[in-house]
Amino acid sequence: MLLPIIGLLIGILLGFLTDIHIPDEYANYLSIAVLASLDTLFGGIRAYLQNLYDNRVFVSGFFFNILLAASLAFLGVHLGVDLYLAAVFAFGVRLFQNIAVIRRILLNKWGNTRENSK
Repeated sequence: MLLPIIGLLIGILLGFLTDIHIPDEYANYLSIAVLASLDTLFGGIRAYLQNLYDNRVFVSGFFFNILLAASLAFLGVHLGVDLYLAAVFAFGVRLFQNIAVIRRILLNKWGNTRENSK
């Protein structure tokens, strides 16, 4: 559970401390990489809360998702089709699903804790 949160905090810290300008040509690639990483992060948190978390699955999923999304975007640029939108849609849907499941798990845990304390 700590690996996803530490990675997120390091990434945010590096983002704020560096003054890196990303060219407009790479904006689609960066947006997909951010969505893929957020999808993996929230998927890891969800798996941890469901007692299914595995570091190997988390790390391999992180890199595989980013490579797949970047490959789709790259192929789409060369074909003249906005294929990156497919990745944005897929990762967006998965991101919201993972957040919804995390919310339900936490609400159930908090509800059970409140009931047990009465």
